[in-house]
Amino acid sequence: MSDSEPLLIYPIPSLISILVNREEEKGSALTEAEVIEIRNGCKAVAMPRDVAAKIDAERGYKDIDPVRCWEEWQEVRKSF
Repeated sequence: MSDSEPLLIYPIPSLISILVNREEEKGSALTEAEVIEIRNGCKAVAMPRDVAAKIDAERGYKDIDPVRCWEEWQEVRKSF
């Protein structure tokens, strides 16, 4: 990693797992405001892209992008 390599903000645990659990607790689909609120309140770390890619590979899936969480959540939740 070089000093100029940008870091990613990476939710831990994955944002997907947090959203799935919250939706199951609620018993219905999350609203956009709820997804944004959850994203804003979740724990996250900054890491290089290559480290995030290794974590994704170990998990077996790529987490959704926190910046585009609503749009990507709409696509991901179709598989549940």
